[in-house]
Amino acid sequence: MLIVFHANYHSSSHLHRLPTEHPMSTVKLDEGLIQGDSVSSILDSAMDAHGGVLRLTPTWVPRSFLHPGRRIKLHPSDYYRFGADRGGIDERWFGSTTDAANEGRVWHEGQSFCLFEGKKFMLKDAVAERGNDIVGEAIYSKYNRWPVYSKFFDNMGPIPHHMHQSFEDAELVGQEGKPESYYFPPQLNNVDNNFSYTFMGLEPGTQPEDVRRCLENWNEGDNGILDLSRAYRLKRGTGWLIPPGVLHAPGSLCTYEPQWGSDVFGMYQSIVEGRYVPWSLLVKDMPEEKHQDLDFIVGQLDWDKNVDTHFKNSNYLEPVRDEKRSGDGYEDLWIVYGTVDGEQLFSAKELTIAPGAKCVLKDGAASSWITVQGRGRIGNLDLQTPAMIRFGENTTDEVFISHVAATNGVEIENLGSEPLVGLRYFGPNAHTDLPKAGS
Repeated sequence: MLIVFHANYHSSSHLHRLPTEHPMSTVKLDEGLIQGDSVSSILDSAMDAHGGVLRLTPTWVPRSFLHPGRRIKLHPSDYYRFGADRGGIDERWFGSTTDAANEGRVWHEGQSFCLFEGKKFMLKDAVAERGNDIVGEAIYSKYNRWPVYSKFFDNMGPIPHHMHQSFEDAELVGQEGKPESYYFPPQLNNVDNNFSYTFMGLEPGTQPEDVRRCLENWNEGDNGILDLSRAYRLKRGTGWLIPPGVLHAPGSLCTYEPQWGSDVFGMYQSIVEGRYVPWSLLVKDMPEEKHQDLDFIVGQLDWDKNVDTHFKNSNYLEPVRDEKRSGDGYEDLWIVYGTVDGEQLFSAKELTIAPGAKCVLKDGAASSWITVQGRGRIGNLDLQTPAMIRFGENTTDEVFISHVAATNGVEIENLGSEPLVGLRYFGPNAHTDLPKAGS
């Protein structure tokens, strides 16, 4: 009796494991990708079939110098599917037409794919085909692209104190600057991981020569840049606005990050959690002849914003209820708002719909949507928050709401037993009623 039970137990266990076997080494994310002249036809069909709402597939991005936080729903076996030499996957990008600036990248890394009737095409190509309909005439005529993106950024610990170049400094190397923002969705932060605090800016009174001294000490171990900064405890359901040229060392909460469509940065910290940060990651987006010019490197920092005596008041974001777009059974919150140097470059909202409720979402501009909780529909497309995602698997949690769909209005309904929650971000100058930072 015991022997038979033992044998059956192993047989049953073996059968139970079979469905999880997945030949991931054979997965090619761009397999069958439609490109060129064929995009127009399938894009028209997709737009017509779903009222201007486009289904997007997951866009995974690895970073060789970071340690994945494992909260972005990817299967535990799949975090190194780009190859261990490429680093673990710690980012998922949303509504992106921006390339990830990684060494050894696959050709489409960072780019979002649209999905219609089992066939994929690039969001970038869709915008090129029907830019006015997809992103709106105001954006397309000025930028000739969708100039923003967002992502989940999920790490086990903090990352190096770094900044993103201003538009003027990035132009020196043929790139664009990168302001960005943070929101910490509770649904993706069941645990803090190792360090849920972010160092931001520099302590008021810090002088340029103090930072220069840290750069001089780069190869002597910890260069002490964090001694010049201050850390803020990260709070779920809140966020921050980070202008270009401002130092920040993001902590270990999983972050939703609407930002400008660029991937420039410079790391100013030499050691993080015992790991050495190569000098090349400091200067990768600076002119080659300036790679050893310490005064030039320090000069890329926006000094006034870094030593702002009211840094939190200037950059901290609490959710603000949009009374005009909230109603019985649903609430629309501003989660990223304010301007960067007087310009409205991006913004984001969080829509929560109670079980059984529905609303017509009508915005003045296109947006990219990711579902973070619950089950429902947007127009005639399903919305479902996945519990786990295999690398290469298509999901039903992400869509792009085109300018046509946003301005016409699209109905969203909660079909589940828990709140339906979606995050959506917008491009530049999308709103006439955007709250000011500090609201």
